[in-house]
Amino acid sequence: MATSRRDDVRDFLLSRRAKVTPEQVGLLPGGRRRVPGLRRGEVAQLAGVSVEYYTQLERGAVAGASDSVLDALARALLLDDAERAHLFDLARSGGGAGTRASARRRPSLQTVRPGIQQLLDSQLAPAWVGNTRGDLIATNLLGRALNSPLFDEPGRPANLARFRFLSPRAVDFYRDWEQTGRDTVAALRLAAGSTPFDRGLTDLVGELSTRSEEFRTLWASHDVRVHSTGIKRLHHPVVGDLDLAYEGLALASDPGLMIFVYSAEPGSPSAHALDLLASWAATSLKEAQPAVEAPATSVPQPKA
Repeated sequence: MATSRRDDVRDFLLSRRAKVTPEQVGLLPGGRRRVPGLRRGEVAQLAGVSVEYYTQLERGAVAGASDSVLDALARALLLDDAERAHLFDLARSGGGAGTRASARRRPSLQTVRPGIQQLLDSQLAPAWVGNTRGDLIATNLLGRALNSPLFDEPGRPANLARFRFLSPRAVDFYRDWEQTGRDTVAALRLAAGSTPFDRGLTDLVGELSTRSEEFRTLWASHDVRVHSTGIKRLHHPVVGDLDLAYEGLALASDPGLMIFVYSAEPGSPSAHALDLLASWAATSLKEAQPAVEAPATSVPQPKA
């Protein structure tokens, strides 16, 4: 699944152009269209550039494009914040040796500072730290209990994408099955744009592309998403259904890491289930350890 940056730019711009209708940008349909979305000339018109120049950009030649041109493209194609950031990442990472060296110095981190682990352990809610490729590299006890199906899988660190697409247990764990798949791939695609020379990320994408047809299909869509807030609907093997709100905060001193904290609405069935999960964790799990070091834990089946 290895592709050049020019290919990534081309496929991304083509996929975004296909999603925008003439009506959305105030243009008349203009007769029969061979392909969905806008024509190249229409994008060029909306962005204020020549058709020839836009054609070059869509073929992947964006390394020399100015910020104003990229902003104009983002407006013409109705890109959201994540898509705009991805376009800029693709343009900047296609520049040359200096960009390559910079990208290599920004791998997805695999450890956390002691102060971050202390922060996790001080939380009464499930909390953990993840990197850009979805590794759970540190967690508190309740976070480990919530993600116990992931930690039952072989290999460390536990990885959200690998679990979602390769584990047979994932289909029972994620109640929003299709949406979880789209979100997971979109987050990885965004990370691939910002850290194109992260060997671990490249290897993960290659592994998932080889082993999962679903992943290959979603990866080819070139959708991107910032995974920082929302609702997770899970079915935990011990306490049953959970509807949890989550917030993700970037760790400013640790580029590439985010801390995620999950919570349930007070007095809700999910809040009660979290209380049961905390009791189970206190009696069934060992003292919390960084996820990268933690051994697999057997999860007991709920009693009938």
